[in-house]
Amino acid sequence: MEIQEFFIYLLIMAGTTYLIRVVPFVVVKEKIKNRFVCSFLYYIPYAVLAAMTFPAVLYATDYVISAGVGLAAAIYFSLRGAGLTKVAIIACVFVFVTERIMAIISI
Repeated sequence: MEIQEFFIYLLIMAGTTYLIRVVPFVVVKEKIKNRFVCSFLYYIPYAVLAAMTFPAVLYATDYVISAGVGLAAAIYFSLRGAGLTKVAIIACVFVFVTERIMAIISI
């Protein structure tokens, strides 16, 4: 990729990001009072984060099985009330151990 192409792409992405953030402020001048719209807007960041993260979780490891084990561990410990850092560390440990076991089995 040449430097000119990079700056063109950068300007397009910056413009897109700017428009997405500015247009709602220009269009909606008063506070939104509709409960449905407020609820919808409240959950948008969580839905987008889940949609971006979930596929990457399944394909970030060598084996989909180890990814599933790590995901299951993360879900289990998060439902048990563990903090974000603890859940991430536990999931990584589960994935690491499962990867080692899978590597030993496949030898």
